[in-house]
Amino acid sequence: MGDDEDISSVSGLPDELGIDEDLGRAEQQLSVQTEERTYGKAVTVVEGFDESNVDLQELASELKSKLATGGTVDDGRIELQGDHADRVPDLLDEQGFEVGG
Repeated sequence: MGDDEDISSVSGLPDELGIDEDLGRAEQQLSVQTEERTYGKAVTVVEGFDESNVDLQELASELKSKLATGGTVDDGRIELQGDHADRVPDLLDEQGFEVGG
């Protein structure tokens, strides 16, 4: 598949179905980990995104809303305030992402 081809051009399915985005998400291998920051505060970090297939700001906003927490997008990764490593993989799975180590 060349750089100018998208998945729908290969699959033959219409763009309106959103298959490109779903398949693009399934192909990404994300990692979720917790880091300790200043004053012992925990931060859950999600990384491994292909930024050309994912609107990180929108996904971060949705995760923050579902987890009732703050967070940010920094250097192609989502950082969420607090330790949410137990819930984030399930939320990402619902969105069609593959979460690994």
